[in-house]
Amino acid sequence: MRARFSWAAVAPAAIALLVALAVTAGAYGYHRDELYFRMLPPAWGYVDQPPLAPAMTRVLSAIIDEPWAVRAPAIACAVAAVFVVALIAREVGGTALAQGLAAWGSGFGAFALLFGHVFLTASIDLIVWPLTVLFVVRAILRDQPRWWLLAGVVVGLSMYNKLLIAQLLIAVAIGILIIGPRGELARPWPYLAVLLAIVVGLPNLVYQALNGWPQLTMGASLAAENGGEVRTLVVPFLLLLIGPLLAVFWIAGIVGLFRRTPWRPLRFLAVALGVIVVLTLVFGTQFYYPLGLLVALYAIGCVIVADWAQSRVRRSIAVAAVALNALVAIVISLPVIPVTAIGATPVAGINQAVADQIGWPQYAATIEAVASDAAASAGEVAVLTSNYGEAGALNRYGSPALPPVFSGHNALAALGPPSDAVTALVVVGRIGPILSSAFERCDERARLDNGVGVDNEEQGTPVSVCTGRVAGWHELWPRLTHLD
Repeated sequence: MRARFSWAAVAPAAIALLVALAVTAGAYGYHRDELYFRMLPPAWGYVDQPPLAPAMTRVLSAIIDEPWAVRAPAIACAVAAVFVVALIAREVGGTALAQGLAAWGSGFGAFALLFGHVFLTASIDLIVWPLTVLFVVRAILRDQPRWWLLAGVVVGLSMYNKLLIAQLLIAVAIGILIIGPRGELARPWPYLAVLLAIVVGLPNLVYQALNGWPQLTMGASLAAENGGEVRTLVVPFLLLLIGPLLAVFWIAGIVGLFRRTPWRPLRFLAVALGVIVVLTLVFGTQFYYPLGLLVALYAIGCVIVADWAQSRVRRSIAVAAVALNALVAIVISLPVIPVTAIGATPVAGINQAVADQIGWPQYAATIEAVASDAAASAGEVAVLTSNYGEAGALNRYGSPALPPVFSGHNALAALGPPSDAVTALVVVGRIGPILSSAFERCDERARLDNGVGVDNEEQGTPVSVCTGRVAGWHELWPRLTHLD
């Protein structure tokens, strides 16, 4: 039997998360993906992703061009997810304690904080996946078909952010087919939900189809680049996505699905998690993809833990585990360490998103100084960056005098090469055989330094000036584009 929703247990967690994310939203600086999103021109889609996150970032940055403003959607998704995860716990009988554990533990989990702090496509997934699971759970437990249709709407809208939601649908379908309740597949509602999702997401699907399904190409590129590492990390990282201290909660949830008779119709969720893990292992894309389903199982496990924690001592143990996990996650995921001290800690090495927020103004200043010197002596100059983070930093922090900036990285490649009038090129990154053969001379002029000792992707990167171009840009450009 469902308990009442406990605002007293859940709302404080949501408010605390809102405060934590809002207070730290402006620290460190833009993330490389945020810099990329804010410079992308409006479009129905891009070679590496659908349009939603770039469009939101571009609109918000046009109003207030600061990280804290751009991150408002990430904060909203993270805070809303707290309520959704608590509702999942309530749906399977969780009382106030279970709902509170679900809210605090999921909201202050390591990756929930990370994706709530920085606005990435994964930030929107924080709410989309648990909300889809909640609606499917309600459809099955309450025998109310309208929840299937609402799940379809959420999935359709999610397609404008990622097509990854298809993995959740596949996993749920396989789970129901393997372990039940198979009767759901004999009813029209799941299929109507899929049809509704397709209708809602149709413009994005049309874009994908007309452009050769670039999301699949991007996924293949990610697998080629990261597959080995992802396949190594995905299983052990299941213990870290919410936090190692809370792993026992979602493990208890999985066990409870098979041991508690009222929960038997939801056993497919345990199978679905296994399917997601297998799909991640096979495709080797991103190790955090199981997070959305894992938090649902965590919420169910909170009911088990709350039933166990009837004594004061046990309740204290459960609450202490959530609190300690939150403290560790805050240090790792949020910018609470001063930027001048972060280089002396292991945090930037543990959390790449922290490293990817540091140094962009300094990098842009160094590149622009080299470009200014080159323009004074070499005539028509352009800047070529090795990745979209560097291009985005120059777009944000460069002065009006900065020469035009180009990059062959992902969607920026479609913006085209420099004009034929450009004879000198400021190159950010290693001079490879393509550029060395296209110019008579390339000389290193500087190296990027963030000044705080954080070893991120840009730290120590050379900045060179190439002169005496001997190949045409339209011949060079296809060789300089890359998808990764």
